[in-house]
Amino acid sequence: MSTVLLVRHGRTAANARGVLAGRTAGVALDEVGRQQVARTAERLASIDLAAVVSSPLQRCRQTARAIVERQSGAPATPIDRGLTEADYGEWQGRALTELARESLWSAVQNQPSTAVFPGGESMAAMQARALAAVHRYDVLFGPDAVWAAVTHADIIKSVLADARGMHFDQFQRIAVAPASVSIVRYDEGGAQLIADAELETLSTPGRR
Repeated sequence: MSTVLLVRHGRTAANARGVLAGRTAGVALDEVGRQQVARTAERLASIDLAAVVSSPLQRCRQTARAIVERQSGAPATPIDRGLTEADYGEWQGRALTELARESLWSAVQNQPSTAVFPGGESMAAMQARALAAVHRYDVLFGPDAVWAAVTHADIIKSVLADARGMHFDQFQRIAVAPASVSIVRYDEGGAQLIADAELETLSTPGRR
């Protein structure tokens, strides 16, 4: 039975401005985001993580680095494009208030299984690659491992929707805050969600 901690990156200036940053290069954590990830790293310091796998985007790599620095061991730190942000295509870099007036917005919010971003990827393809990445590392790290995946809100919501047995069209009902931790445990019977309050149960004896 392996456990993945799905960690969203901390806040960026684009988040604060309501801009869909997507895969834009150079989008870093702002001061609030750095404080957020420091608190998250402290919360995870007592857990002996087998690995901290990160999206290649800067905001995630910064978040992952903060978590690794608080670990007493030396977890593996792979970068995986399967965990990268959705390819929003022509939507990238635009304000959410502007995007909300697009005809595609309704499908993104209410029927994402049908949504394809112009010049980008489909939301269904995004979920498929995210799940493939998570399951690949679950097999790689083996039973009883606890590892962290540092990634983006839509990626995390996609994985959580699958773990909950929800139809993908309901995934917008899930909220994922910056620097939050969502816990999924996989075994032969499938996925089990663990309440965030139970994070302390994953702590390694002798670690604070």
